[in-house]
Amino acid sequence: MQMRDLAKELNSNAYPGRGIVIGKSANGKYAVTAYFIMGRSENSRNRVFVEDGEGIRTQAFDPSKLSDPSLIIYAPVRVLGNKTIVTNGDQTDTIYELMDKQLTFEQALRTREFEPDAPNYTPRISGIMHVENGKYNYAMSILKSNNGNPDACNRYTFAYENPVAGEGHFIHTYMGDGNPLPSFEGEPELVSIPDDMEAFTELLWNNLNPDNKVSLFVRYIDIETGKYETKIVNKNA
Repeated sequence: MQMRDLAKELNSNAYPGRGIVIGKSANGKYAVTAYFIMGRSENSRNRVFVEDGEGIRTQAFDPSKLSDPSLIIYAPVRVLGNKTIVTNGDQTDTIYELMDKQLTFEQALRTREFEPDAPNYTPRISGIMHVENGKYNYAMSILKSNNGNPDACNRYTFAYENPVAGEGHFIHTYMGDGNPLPSFEGEPELVSIPDDMEAFTELLWNNLNPDNKVSLFVRYIDIETGKYETKIVNKNA
């Protein structure tokens, strides 16, 4: 698979929607993830990321302008022991609760499907990172309508064992702007992951569409110790 230029992928797409990047830093030291949200409506744009325990949640920036919380207020990131869960919706809780009952990532997502936001039927994208005793692997998932047909759900899981230093994968909800919004297609895109968390955060934030970007989360986890550092950027600050 050809490596994509992540900056170019972002700045050439006015509306990738919500996106997850997972990989390993170039020096091999860090398990890395990033999650961003975008919005076209006032309701979607009226959000910020806030820390919530070891994870994060979305909340309304101006509560008086919150019209429908159903698909925009959720916990994108939760930590279950040595596992970090990153998703674009309340399936974070589903994965957390069912993996806590010894189900697998894929089994947990079998209980969910794409979002009920006709006519877009936004895909549910999810990631799971497993860091333990100096070892690291991750998986990503997308649940999609069948080319806009809500009667069928297409389920794809991509698992990455022993990730290569400097490599990551990027999955997002939409191929671009449109009405209805076209769902992501194909495998998660191969992208490079730098050692510098500040630089990676800036690369992501600065290349997201300035009108549509809302919030960004970045985390670097030390693979040997499990300790992590987090960056949150909110347009509404």
